[in-house]
Amino acid sequence: MSNPSDKAVLVTCGLPYANGKAHVGHLRTYIPADIYVRSLKKGGREAVFICGSDTHGTPIVVNAEELGITPKELVQKYHVHFEEVFRKMGVRFDAFGTTDDPENHNRTLDIVNRLIDKGYVYPKTIEIAYCPKCDRFLPDRYVQGICPGCGKEARGDECDQGCGKHLEPGELQEPACTICKGPAEYRKQEHFFFRLSDFRDFLLGHLDKLGGTLNAKNYAIGWVKQELTDWCITRNLEWGVKFPGHDDLVVYVWVDAPIGYMAFTEQWAKATNGDWEKFWKGDCPIVHFIGGDIIYHHCIFWPAMLKGADYSQPSAVVASGMVKIEDRKFSKSRGYVVWVEEDYLDQGFHPDLLRYYLASYTSHTKEVNFSWKIFQDKINTELVGVFGNFLYRNLLFAYKNFGEVPEGDIDQAIMEQIRTTIDEVSRATDEYEFKKAADTAMALASYGNSYFQSNEPWKLIKEDRDACAKVIRNCVQIAKALILLFEPVLPGKMEEAWVQIGMDTDVHSASYDEAFVPVRAGTLLKMPQILFTKVEDDRIAEMDKILNQRVKAAMAKESGKEPLAEYKPPIEYDDFAKLDIRIGKIVSAEKIKKSNKLLRVLVDIGDESPRQVVAGLAEYYKPEEMVGKTVNVLVNLKPVKLCGVESQGMILAAELGKNVALLTADKEMEPGSCIR
Repeated sequence: MSNPSDKAVLVTCGLPYANGKAHVGHLRTYIPADIYVRSLKKGGREAVFICGSDTHGTPIVVNAEELGITPKELVQKYHVHFEEVFRKMGVRFDAFGTTDDPENHNRTLDIVNRLIDKGYVYPKTIEIAYCPKCDRFLPDRYVQGICPGCGKEARGDECDQGCGKHLEPGELQEPACTICKGPAEYRKQEHFFFRLSDFRDFLLGHLDKLGGTLNAKNYAIGWVKQELTDWCITRNLEWGVKFPGHDDLVVYVWVDAPIGYMAFTEQWAKATNGDWEKFWKGDCPIVHFIGGDIIYHHCIFWPAMLKGADYSQPSAVVASGMVKIEDRKFSKSRGYVVWVEEDYLDQGFHPDLLRYYLASYTSHTKEVNFSWKIFQDKINTELVGVFGNFLYRNLLFAYKNFGEVPEGDIDQAIMEQIRTTIDEVSRATDEYEFKKAADTAMALASYGNSYFQSNEPWKLIKEDRDACAKVIRNCVQIAKALILLFEPVLPGKMEEAWVQIGMDTDVHSASYDEAFVPVRAGTLLKMPQILFTKVEDDRIAEMDKILNQRVKAAMAKESGKEPLAEYKPPIEYDDFAKLDIRIGKIVSAEKIKKSNKLLRVLVDIGDESPRQVVAGLAEYYKPEEMVGKTVNVLVNLKPVKLCGVESQGMILAAELGKNVALLTADKEMEPGSCIR
């Protein structure tokens, strides 16, 4: 009989919803899952890593309608976006599909039909929110109202502002349409339900032996013991997987989304000639990495559906803690968000730094606080000060004094330290304790620094070259082990480090066992490069500034006010004194034919003839409204041509959002009067 630890492992991640950009909160799930898969492979396990875009449901339809595009166009845009972000962040999926792929439509229909045939799905006439003004039934997020459980404001499928309870159609009190904002009413319609209540005993037994993190297991057990009600699995939408025999209904997104795991495994099998059934009809383990907000769906709905349709159930559910931004609750609407591309990658930060931060900040089940200052401290103290310092000083010394990996025996104590570290890191990773794994690996780097420092090779090289060679050989072996240990967390940087110790193999496919194979003496070394550089204070100030501006803009929007423009740096009085601003009186104004925004304005500023100014005011003032107004004009601005018309100054105006007003004097002043 085979050992369970020898079996292939299927690892999945909760599907990113294809209606918005990737943010740091997303990576809280995907980075640890990628680290887990890489570590399994380093330990010699076969691991298949799959994911894909969640493309159905009412939010997709709502967003597409607002943008004037089809749901398919919307999801394709964000599917490509997530694929690219994951690739840039070093997250390597073996398959990354969409829930709108044919494989998912086919597998969803297979499972739904199986449940129907076995009597687990039945029709029931229920009351559905209906908007008389829009003349449509209102599924899920097309309706909002009051949670019947806690009395807080809630959306149609979940009490997202209060108790977190899953809500069935018809449960919401005081329903209102989210499209027209008018009151909704309940009307009767036939829908289809899954007999979730039949699976109570099965779920209690399943959850009792479920692996993963206790936060997922205990939360789910609490819900099952409290109450299990049957689950409405159809919705009034055109976009989605059609319910069998009912073209006016689609299956609920939380039916077809997790089935995507199975469909994407099929896609992997087709591409690699693999066997998808060993996971979904066999006994190979299935591990789900998810966010803490979707435990209910993965630990209750999903295993019950799989059991009812005669498929294998997940063996472990790993639920992450949530994410805060600068010690504030994560909120896109309030500006407390860090976008992976524009706020991180596009700012020039290396992907591995964020991977390290998310893996090593705290226990996987606890809340992560993303702070630019803490990010700076962790990178500078740990990656630069400990790990990077050991690699660079050791390899630089070896390069300068030997030019190659020197001869010498490796101490048994060094090999034992490496073995103990690998065992502890592997055990921590298997237990989903990624911080513990990272800290343990970093402890080996500290050990290496202490070993290098205490043996003083800079002295030995002058007194006993052979003894010095042995010390450096030991350090190179520690470096090799560290590179293998950190590859799951820092795949890009460890690829560079692997080359620096003279290895010509693929570090990503190298196993932990390679750490016990001595680096060949005589291997030529090149001048090492610094792998990690300090994150300077001015970079952190820039990033804080970006976040603060976003928060200010969001707060202004929430209050109905336009955000103020960013204040400019202080200047000296002499700088201001260089500006020649004078009172002017507009003589004439006319539109410039080649532009929708520009006006050609003649202004009397006290000279013999009016001054010609091109002003971007056509969207705010009609030409005839401008004539006769007393304005402030910057008259010593160098002339410039705009749409072929020369502008000999600038008319000053105040701007806040779309509100623009000319600056005028509060009493009559002669044209040409100076502003001081």
